[in-house]
Amino acid sequence: MLYIDPHIHMVSRTTDDYQRMALAGCVAITEPAFWAGFDRSSPQGFFDYFRQLTEFEPKRAANYGIQHYTWMCINPKEAEDIGLAREVMSFIPDFLKLPTVLGIGEIGLNKNSKNELIIFEEHVALAAHHEQLILVHTPHLEDKRKGTLLIMDALANNPAIEPGRVLIDHVEEHTVGMVLDRGFWAGMTLYPETKCTPQRAADIIETFGHERIWINSAGDWGPCDPLSVPKTQLEMKRRGHTPETISKISFGNPRNFLSQCSKFNVDG
Repeated sequence: MLYIDPHIHMVSRTTDDYQRMALAGCVAITEPAFWAGFDRSSPQGFFDYFRQLTEFEPKRAANYGIQHYTWMCINPKEAEDIGLAREVMSFIPDFLKLPTVLGIGEIGLNKNSKNELIIFEEHVALAAHHEQLILVHTPHLEDKRKGTLLIMDALANNPAIEPGRVLIDHVEEHTVGMVLDRGFWAGMTLYPETKCTPQRAADIIETFGHERIWINSAGDWGPCDPLSVPKTQLEMKRRGHTPETISKISFGNPRNFLSQCSKFNVDG
């Protein structure tokens, strides 16, 4: 069954992962800008990283028949330095013009700090000014509910933001309902340890339904599985979900959200 992985960090993955994903049915991915595993020391480091996302990775993915799209931002972990963050944000508009850039992301909060929230709000304003989709990172574990509420309130404070053009990612059982209730899209990240397993994701779908929800691997430097989306497809099949429902969660929903950007063009 075909699928889209709408949040995966392929700069941290080997080329073998592209091959395995293609064999499992992956036809497209989107790669949000994120932390490099260390704090970058200058805006030039981000500029070169953005070039990697927009020039190199699409070619590597294309070798395996996978369409590669990306998002631009300075991630929450490096947003404490407001001066650095604003320097990086100053050249993001130039990258937004490129044909594979879908919007602003993954912005959000890491430790729910004042500086993180300031830079989050400035990213949101940038997205509104350039009419961009938004992909949001929510904090880990014990800070997730508080951070998710802060994020949604900040988004609501900008009247130019339409909730239907915002994906709030890394939702779990205690946050998915409030995200959907406020009109946003919800992303379930399939980490083996710190986020949802395929089994938990299937439970959430059975509890909250399959409207405005997608699944993603968010594969990066840590323990993760770039094949977690097809493994969730198999878990849903094992539970008796119809092929239509499985396809909607893993292909149709991400395509519908992402197609709000005219650059995204993936056929089923």
